[in-house]
Formats: sequence, structure tokens, C-alpha cells
Amino acid sequence: MVAIPDIVGVWKLVAATTTDPGGAQVAVPYGPRGMGIVSLTSDGRMMAVLVDGRSKLPDGAKRDYSSYCGNYTFDGSTLVTNVDATANPERLSVPQVRKVRFQDERMILQPPAGELNGVKVMRELTWEKISPVSL
Repeated sequence: MVAIPDIVGVWKLVAATTTDPGGAQVAVPYGPRGMGIVSLTSDGRMMAVLVDGRSKLPDGAKRDYSSYCGNYTFDGSTLVTNVDATANPERLSVPQVRKVRFQDERMILQPPAGELNGVKVMRELTWEKISPVSL
């Protein structure tokens, strides 16, 4: 039996990419200075906050921001959060499903494919554990 990786703790965002079907990067989620924290508790509760961390945005640019929390399950390859509070009302009560893989000491989360300018894209968020104890 394979052990399920320990995801409990506090993780900080270290990279975010959006790629097209050919693997070419087409966007940088949360801008060139993306900031994020996710906390996962041992009793199955999580919260995540992500933002474009630049102090000033170009004229007309919108600041990317996302936050949500809820109870989660993790089976070793899929993280499912049942959202009960969020900055985006469309996420409320909608399970957030993320494929999970580990590379060295980092956790990489991949949400379902999306669309950007009519092109199917994949997003990946890379996290580094900063504390084995959750918030």
C-alpha cells in the first residue's frame, strides 16, 4: 500500500502558469509577483488566498484575486474542497477539484482545464510547505 503524502500545514505559492494544449505558456496567473497561502488542517479544513502582489498595476489592468475555504478530502492524487465561503459567489457550494502531484518538496495543484481567449488551457499552481502546522 502506498502512503498518502502529508499535505497538512501551510504552503506558499512559488509559481503559477497557464499553458495551451501544446505546452506553451500563455499567461501568468496572479501576475509576475503572484502571492498565495493555503492552509490545510489535519481535521480536513482548508483556506486559500491568492493575489497579484504587485504594488502598482499597469493602467487598466485588473488585479487577480481569489480566496475560498471549506472542508476537504485528499486521496493522494486529488484534492476536493467543498466550498462554504468564497470571494467568488460562483464557487459557493461547488466542489473545487484539483489534481495533485509532488515534485521534490513541492506540491503542484492543477484545476480542471479552462478557456482563455477561446483556447483550452491548463493552469498549474506550485506550492512550497513553509510550516507543517496549519494556521
